[in-house]
Amino acid sequence: MSVLVVGILAVFLLFQAGIVQIRRASTVSTAAALAEAEIEFYRAIRFDSIGLAQADIDAIPGGDPYNTDSAYNAGALVILAKCGSPPCTSKDPIQASVTGADGKQYRIDTFMSWQTVTGGRDVKVLTIVVRDMNDLTKEWARVVSSFDESTGL
Repeated sequence: MSVLVVGILAVFLLFQAGIVQIRRASTVSTAAALAEAEIEFYRAIRFDSIGLAQADIDAIPGGDPYNTDSAYNAGALVILAKCGSPPCTSKDPIQASVTGADGKQYRIDTFMSWQTVTGGRDVKVLTIVVRDMNDLTKEWARVVSSFDESTGL
C-alpha cells in the first residue's frame, strides 16, 4: 500500500510540475507577442517619426526599473525635438497595465538609442521589454530591432 501511495504521489507531482511549466510558457508566449506587436507598430511608421519624447523619459521616477534596465542609456536616447511631415508618432516609454491574450496584466517598456554601424552610419535601436505587472523585476520578453534611415519610408 505504501509503495502505491508513493507512486501515485510521484505521478501527481509530475503533473503539477507540467502545469506550472505550461503556464509559464503561455506567459512567455503572450509577452513575446506583445513585444512583437510593439516592434511592428514602429516598423509601420516613417524613420523620422520613430523616437521617444524627452519629457516622457524625464517624468519616470528615479527608482523605476526603467532607469536601471541595461537598455537604458540616458545619453543615447532618441529625442523627438522636432518632426517633419507626417507628425511624430511616439508612444509612452512605459505602457502600464497592457492586457495580454491570456487576460494577465503586463507592462511594456520601450527604449530607443543610437548605434553606429559599419560605414559610420547611425541607426536607431529599439528595445521592447515586457514585464510582469505585479512584479516589475520579472522580465517575460525582450525584443531588439534596428532601424536604418536608408531603408525607412
